[in-house]
Amino acid sequence: MPRIESLEPGSRRVQAPNLRLNQSRDRFARRAAGLCAALAGLLPGIALAQVKIGLVLSLTGPAASLGIPARDTVALLPRQIGGQSVEYIVLDDASDTTQAVQDTKKLISENHVDAIIGSSITPNSLAMIDVVAEGETPMISLASSAKIIEPVDAKRHWVFKTPQTDAMMASAIAEHASLHGVKTIAFIGQADALGETFYTEVAKFAQLHHITMVASERFNRTDPSVTGQVLKILATHPDAVVVGAAGTPAALPPKTLRERGYKGLIYHNHGVGNNDFLRVCGADCNGTFLPASPVLVAAQLPADHPARRLALDYIARFEAVRGAGSVSAFGSYTWDAGMLLGNAIPVALKTAAPGTPEFRRALRAALEATRGLADTNGVVNMSATDHLGLDQRARVMVEIKNAKWVYQPR
Repeated sequence: MPRIESLEPGSRRVQAPNLRLNQSRDRFARRAAGLCAALAGLLPGIALAQVKIGLVLSLTGPAASLGIPARDTVALLPRQIGGQSVEYIVLDDASDTTQAVQDTKKLISENHVDAIIGSSITPNSLAMIDVVAEGETPMISLASSAKIIEPVDAKRHWVFKTPQTDAMMASAIAEHASLHGVKTIAFIGQADALGETFYTEVAKFAQLHHITMVASERFNRTDPSVTGQVLKILATHPDAVVVGAAGTPAALPPKTLRERGYKGLIYHNHGVGNNDFLRVCGADCNGTFLPASPVLVAAQLPADHPARRLALDYIARFEAVRGAGSVSAFGSYTWDAGMLLGNAIPVALKTAAPGTPEFRRALRAALEATRGLADTNGVVNMSATDHLGLDQRARVMVEIKNAKWVYQPR
């Protein structure tokens, strides 16, 4: 057996057979890698890279009741789309704007994701816009404010969302209030972007229906009491009060109003569409109303409602894992984000391979080109100026009765 030795000048090197074999294998591996790279460039539809989807969710903190159903839905999303495997990377923003930005930067710079879903709440989603725009990474928000996607400028060019806008829901409240003889209305909302944008829309649509806004108050998501704000509202004797808040913190205003003897109508933002809110608010929310996702009352919808079949399918999938009665609107928004990506990824794969800037640009374009896609909340028809794509069929009016969501036909 030949040996490898130190050689003097002019001597002949003798290579061991196993070394020659390894070099031969290395050459073959390099040629194979080059061939795969060439095929990936010529036929991006069969690219070998994995699709990576990052999620920034509020799993802890005041908005946890929104983020947890979203996380639980991730387990139901497809692990293969367009012939490519899909990896989902979930990060917790702790209901904190700064953390949401840090999570987004990490997903883009370290995990090299192709798209981001999140955040669960408006302030965090707004804070993420600059990051995804700079990173040229499409984002699908799970929060309500229309400001997340409007106007579609150079930065919002990269941003989409699945929940109904605050404008859609505020108009539903104003219509319902007008039909019930409301002439004056008061507002109490979170002291953040959600509260401010929802107030703006409520005030606008109240005016259109000749309803006078008589009071406007704010509270923080972590406040233990809103008694002072409620006393100011009661002093104006409003026919109705609108609560602009999300998650379990939204239970504090209606509970305080009832404790203080208020008998008028109470409306909620659609950010309360989960069972945790019902549990916390209890009997104090009986007889209150909210414009909501069709998912909350899917079984009660007319047979021809465009969201009914897919909403029931999602509910069956979710409750098979989490238990009967566990579904919420916030999980459905994540499911719909998955449907958008499931529709857009195969289109983008025709242009480029995952993990590349070209793929992210193609994916963004495919999302914007979504037309006629039915999901659990309605039918999506996006455009260059509309990155939501839902119409009025995506909202229903719901009354809370004995800790149940009850559909209110027009």
